[in-house]
Amino acid sequence: QVQLVESGGGLVQAGGSLRLSCAASGLTLGYNYMGWFRQAPGKEREFVAAISRSGGITYYADSVKGRFTISRDNVKNMVFLQMNSLKPEDTAVYYCAAGPRSDHRLSTYVYWGQGTQVTVSS
Repeated sequence: QVQLVESGGGLVQAGGSLRLSCAASGLTLGYNYMGWFRQAPGKEREFVAAISRSGGITYYADSVKGRFTISRDNVKNMVFLQMNSLKPEDTAVYYCAAGPRSDHRLSTYVYWGQGTQVTVSS
């Protein structure tokens, strides 16, 4: 059974940082492209970042470019999202996902975690 489990969310003040982790079981992350998405209350789930299987290529939404960094450790079977200079508009549930390609479309990704809440106070 494939499981993706996110952790590291929480409450942080604007300008602060958080590091999200995504741990996989039942799945070899090294064979998969990985993405992070987020969903704010009343809004659709949106793309945040994606990373190639080797970690050599990364993609970011314009709204987080320069502030967030996606990385992966295929030995530990984990993916990370370092979030710096957080803003109140970054408040959302953050999800990691695994799929056969790295792009911004939700439909690309096959496996999803349950999400972790990130709340940024002003």
